[in-house]
Formats: sequence, C-alpha cells, structure tokens
Amino acid sequence: MKQTAWKWIDDNSKNLAKMSDKIWGYAELGLWETKSSKLISDELEKHGFKLLHGVAGMPTAFVAEWGKGGPCIGVQGEFDALPLISQKVKTEKDPLKPGHAGHGCGHNVHGVSGMAGAIALRYELESEKIKARVKFFGTPAEENYAGKVFMVNDGLYDDVDACLSHHPSSANTARLSSSTAVNGVKFHYYGKTSHAAGNPEQGRSALDAIELMNIGVNYLREHIIQDARVHYIIEAGGGQPNVVPDYARSWYYIRAPERDQLDPIYKRILKIAEGAALMTETTLKVEFIDGLYNIIPNKVVAETVVKNMREVGTPKYTKKELEFAAEIAKSFPKEQKIDMLRKIKLPNYEKYMDVNLPTDVLDPMGEGEIMAGSSDVGDVSWKCPTVEFGTTLNVLGAPGHSWQFVAMSGSTVAHKSLVFAAKTIAGTALDLITQSKLLTEAKKEHADRLKGRTYKTPIPEDCVPPLEIAKVAAMKAQE
Repeated sequence: MKQTAWKWIDDNSKNLAKMSDKIWGYAELGLWETKSSKLISDELEKHGFKLLHGVAGMPTAFVAEWGKGGPCIGVQGEFDALPLISQKVKTEKDPLKPGHAGHGCGHNVHGVSGMAGAIALRYELESEKIKARVKFFGTPAEENYAGKVFMVNDGLYDDVDACLSHHPSSANTARLSSSTAVNGVKFHYYGKTSHAAGNPEQGRSALDAIELMNIGVNYLREHIIQDARVHYIIEAGGGQPNVVPDYARSWYYIRAPERDQLDPIYKRILKIAEGAALMTETTLKVEFIDGLYNIIPNKVVAETVVKNMREVGTPKYTKKELEFAAEIAKSFPKEQKIDMLRKIKLPNYEKYMDVNLPTDVLDPMGEGEIMAGSSDVGDVSWKCPTVEFGTTLNVLGAPGHSWQFVAMSGSTVAHKSLVFAAKTIAGTALDLITQSKLLTEAKKEHADRLKGRTYKTPIPEDCVPPLEIAKVAAMKAQE
C-alpha cells in the first residue's frame, strides 16, 4: 500500500511543478485568487472529485470531495500571495513586477501539494477498494482575512475525522507548538475638515483620534500579559497638512495565546478607541475583519506525518540548487540565522549553522511552546485532530514573507518540496484510514487537549468576508 499514491505523484510531478509555477506567477491576493483557485479546482474535478464552489461567502473558496463511507480525511490547500514583495527567481532583490504581490510564504506550493496528496490518496483508495472519503479544502486569504474561519463557521469541517495541511518551511518536521489567537480590526474615525491654519478651531481631526488611540494602546502594553501582541498600521491619515482630516483609519492585530486571554484585552482596546473619539469629538466605527483561535496540536498525527516523511525519503539537491541557496544565504547576516535557530529551539542547532537546505527529518518538536504568529488552521484544529507540517523550501535563516522566500518558492527546490509533501500527505492519510486505532488515539488526544472547552466562533453575527476591502487591495496590487 501507498505505492499507487506515490507513483501517481511521481508520474505527474512535471505537471504539478508547472501548476505551482503558474500560481507563483499569478501571485493573487486573498479572496481574489481567481485564477489560482480555478487551476486547482479544475484539476480535482478532472480526477473525479465533486466540487462545491464559492463556499462560505467567498468566491475563491471551494470544497472537493471523493469517496463514500468510512473515515473522512481533510486536506487543506492555500494559494494567496502577499503584497509588495514581487521577486524574480534570482539571488539578489529584483522585483518581477515592482509594487506587485509575491508568494513569500510558499502558498503556490501549499495549494498544489495538498491537491496532489488528495488526488493520489483517491487513486490508492480506489485501487485497494478501501471505503473512505477525501475532502480537499481550497482555503483563500490565510494571510489576511482568515478564510478557514468562515468555512469552519459554515460547518464545512463538521464531518472530518482528521485534517492534514502542508506549509513550505526551512525544515522537515511537524511541530507540536500552539499559536496565538488573534482579532483583526479596523478603526474608522470621522471628523470635520477645516483650514489647518485659518480655521483650525472649526475642524475635528480624525487623525488626532487615531494617534491618541495609538498612544493609549501603547500605554496599555505594560498592563497586558507578556505573551500578548498588539500591532497596527495607519491606513488612511488625511490628504495634505493644511487640511484637517475628516477621515482616518487604522488596522490592528491583537493576539494572545488563548481566546479567553485575548477577549479582555480587546475589550480594553475598544474602550481606548472610544475614549479617543470623545477627546477629539469625532465619530468612531469599529469594523471587525477577522478573528481566529490558537492551534491545538496533535502528537499522534504529527508522529504519523514524520514517520511517513522518513518512509518517503527527503529530496536530494543538485549542485546548482545548493549554489543558488548559498547565494541567497549571503543576503542576510549569519547572526540572524543563529538567532532564528535559537528562537525556534532547534535541537543541536550548532550543526545547522552552515546548512542552507536541511535534508534530515526532525522529530515532532515544540510541545508546550506558543508561536507568536497566528493561522486560521487554528480554528480547524478545534474541530478535529489537525497537523500542518513543514518541508524544506526556504533557506534556513531567511525571513518569512521576504523576497528570498519568493525566489525560493519559484525555484526547482520548491518542486521537490512539493512532491515530498504530497507523498507525505497521501501516506499519512492512508495510515489514519487503514489503522483505526491510530485515528481513535488521535481523537482521544484531541479531546484531552481541549479539556472540555468548546469552540465558539470568534466572528460576530454581522461579520462577512471583506470582499470589497480585498478587491481594492487586489486591484491596487495590480496597478
């Protein structure tokens, strides 16, 4: 068993690489990944999957399902890019299209590796006459609008027994660390214009409100838990200095390890926002963009992933690929790499100081730790045993969301990462389907880690996917 699945991936590896490269070239922003979503969903349909398009109010979100009876294994695929980091497949910073988006998190690989794993699994199940269902989730806007949260809220994961996801990384492993819960919120202030020199007393500055709110939040930092994070940008702050701005807008991310730690911090920030409006005699509108939960890890599934990585065998790199990675590594200080290795608590990190593309498979690590970042995979992990594992693609020590990551995501190293991950997904899913004890143990662990807590959607009743905001951002990115 597994050989049919792995052979299908090998036989189709050139086409998979082309698909990944196409999505890399599309570099579409969240909720408007039209071409990327269609490319992946069309391929799934071609292989007999039944498609549901435009789910959860998002045109680029879809669910593809194959099979009947037995356990249901979910596989996820992302395909959104990041703004302003367009880059050629080169070893120095050189935008492909200046000012445009780029795949600085490898989601061009992410979507295709998940798709390939799901299709390969489908053919193995058919070949072995195994009753089971494969459910692929095309999940948009992971980077900014938490597409999976809306899909979870619509009950699309309710019948899934376990869920797998692959994310390009700098190492081959499945982490056991959690992440932070987060709220993404925009604060709109409305005031009155006036001549800033001639009639300042008649104006009510929306920008003053934004700045006063920011000051209040910065003073709040002393009085929140150490693991919380609050960061913001000012998206709109007026037109020119001699006009008192009647409109200004900020965008905040508020994070904490658990949602019950986040909620009280968010309430205090809302009070600060209201206070800024009172001080400036402006009007405040709060726009909740997205909210998501922390990740619930699962050791049973993570160990099964790592076992399959070792069965598949890690990629071998050509001299040209190693030289390309070495040149990329010269673009950032070695001290930065050492700091990163220490930060992620990589076992025996000293041996990786001169390694750019790790080829070993690490045991699951990070138990009890909390990553500062967030992912909408977290909400899925509250519904069923879920693991998002990493495979080597980015140069070890290079930052995420960077031009270096974009360059590596369009390289042949990415193609090898894709094939390796797809085989790992198919093999892990087969183990979970055919070894009932394994799935039972994963579910028991999942229930134990939840400790009786239940998932309550973080999305307010009137909150919908921000399609218009996303459209403006997508159009701006293509100018």
